[in-house]
Amino acid sequence: MKERVTFTLASDVLKQMDSIIDGYKIKNRSHAAELLLLKALKKDIPKTAVILAGGKGTRLSPITHEIPKPLLPLQGKPLVEHTLDLLKKYGITEVILAIGYQGQKIKDYFGDGRKFGLHISYTEEEKPLGTAGPLHLLKDRLTETFLLCNADELKDIDLSEMFLFHKDTGALATIALTTVEDPSAFGVARLQGNRIQEFIEKPKKGEAPSKLINSGLYILEPEILHFIPKGFAMIEKDVFPQVALQKKLFGYPFSGYWKPIGTLQQYEEALNDLQAGKFKL
Repeated sequence: MKERVTFTLASDVLKQMDSIIDGYKIKNRSHAAELLLLKALKKDIPKTAVILAGGKGTRLSPITHEIPKPLLPLQGKPLVEHTLDLLKKYGITEVILAIGYQGQKIKDYFGDGRKFGLHISYTEEEKPLGTAGPLHLLKDRLTETFLLCNADELKDIDLSEMFLFHKDTGALATIALTTVEDPSAFGVARLQGNRIQEFIEKPKKGEAPSKLINSGLYILEPEILHFIPKGFAMIEKDVFPQVALQKKLFGYPFSGYWKPIGTLQQYEEALNDLQAGKFKL
């Protein structure tokens, strides 16, 4: 339920507020004022984030023979710690790490999270469960809106704005979408307004419906768990198409930094970007 209020602002403050209105993600002054207040108060932020950190990272071998991919060093801290910093920035301090391959090394490093200003717990895969399977193990713990993301990416995204977008659309699932110049190697979103109709996998050059791709970060309602079977399941292929059919799958385009780190070349590019200051939370 929302209530109407009236307040007076200095003209320069009003101009700054108007500057963030784009008519798309932020529709008007009322929408902008609500977003700024939510950011200041850190309200309407999901309490829990699940990070998928169980992959083997085979394309990063031989490094990952000894080091699990989430612990790859990047400017003095492990890769996944950059994601933890992003969550802390927006007030999310309850984190569940879904671990598998060399999971004990991840647990030994992060422990219960206290020294990182977080509360970290774990769910462990006895065998690979994909990007959706671990959520089935957590069905008793994920009873409110939550965030899900991959552990093998660097990203800078305004989570407060994304949460407000998710709430306003009434989405069951919201996917953070990033823009790439050549989307032919990715799953590309076909949109109707903000609603995702489908993803086109690896379209031929010049035939992609957009340049917007899945960035590996989602805001989900607990009802999403009803779509996830036991065992191995992929959220991209087994879950999101079902949600799209119900017209409850939405896309949130963002313009912040994003870099997947799945290959040695991408790892080197990320190291160079950090050194050059291109990524900084």
